[in-house]
Amino acid sequence: MSRVIVSSIGVSIDGFGAGPDQSLEHPLGVGGHALMAWAFTTRTMQQMVFGSSGGATGTDDDFVARGFANIGAWILGRNMFGPIRGPWPDDEWKGWWGTNPPYHVPAFVLTHHARASIAMEGGTSFHFVTDGIHAALARAKEAAGARDVRVGGGVATIRQFVRAGLVDEIHLALGPALLGAGEPLLAGIDLPALGYACTEHVGTAHAMHVVLTKRASVTTP
Repeated sequence: MSRVIVSSIGVSIDGFGAGPDQSLEHPLGVGGHALMAWAFTTRTMQQMVFGSSGGATGTDDDFVARGFANIGAWILGRNMFGPIRGPWPDDEWKGWWGTNPPYHVPAFVLTHHARASIAMEGGTSFHFVTDGIHAALARAKEAAGARDVRVGGGVATIRQFVRAGLVDEIHLALGPALLGAGEPLLAGIDLPALGYACTEHVGTAHAMHVVLTKRASVTTP
């Protein structure tokens, strides 16, 4: 059965899922790079995202690989696609990842400003959705078929989907970083009331991996 998942989200000790002041130089916000330090050196990340060979194996890599397995479509927020704000000035910006992004399936980008779809190398296509999270999810589920839909971020997008009770499973990687400022991931969200429970937790030298699963019987008021 198709699921909606959030995976490999780095979280600081003080609860931030991204640093402040995202820019071309700081895709994850200032200091945000530290949130994903546990993943950058893994074999899966090196191969899928950076196009390199090698990389570390083990528990951290297993969690990264799980996040790519059986994914038929992605949903991304505008910030996850790029640092440009407001109306698109032109069609030049096509994401952070070059000509061959790591998604390899349709990716639906939430935005307030319409833009034509983009076909990239490796099977990735970006489609821009202007009518909200439910419309994006409907399109992503149709594209994914029996496979899962992954909500890739950023923080504001994940919060919207979690608050709406649309996410079946959340994987967080709590790292040894303090940001002091940025985008809080779960502040003000009553996860137990939404039906979430911790179903897995595994510590490594680099992160504490926590999996939260939503009970199927719980619906959002």
